[in-house]
Amino acid sequence: MRSPVARRWSLAIVSVAALAAGVPACGTASRYLTPSESTTTLMSGWEHWFTIDWSLEPEPDGTQGVRGYVTNAHGTAAGSLRLLAQALDSSGAVLGQRIVWVPGGVGGFGRVYFEIPHLPAGDHYRVSVWDFSFVESASLTR
Repeated sequence: MRSPVARRWSLAIVSVAALAAGVPACGTASRYLTPSESTTTLMSGWEHWFTIDWSLEPEPDGTQGVRGYVTNAHGTAAGSLRLLAQALDSSGAVLGQRIVWVPGGVGGFGRVYFEIPHLPAGDHYRVSVWDFSFVESASLTR
């Protein structure tokens, strides 16, 4: 029979081995989570909670900037909010894209300004919520 210390060490070694085996798999899986012509969000259904009003403005360096507002129609604040902006050609192929954080997220039923600079010239543009998380009340997380 093994001592409690030996069992804990065995468990720790198994845990580290499982973690080491899982890290390469995570790196492999993440390449499938990049934006593309067909992948414009990690959060299916984001349109139920957010609206995005935006416009294009030329940048001094010849690129385009997207500026606008994200409105949260949900009563809970959304933190860790990121937006994806894509410049597309006439066939819908992605010419360039950027994911940006919305600093501070957006409060419940709130509205917040955002800017996404330096997109290449394109035929048309698309802006979507890439990902977010609703912020739980501090009293619920304790």
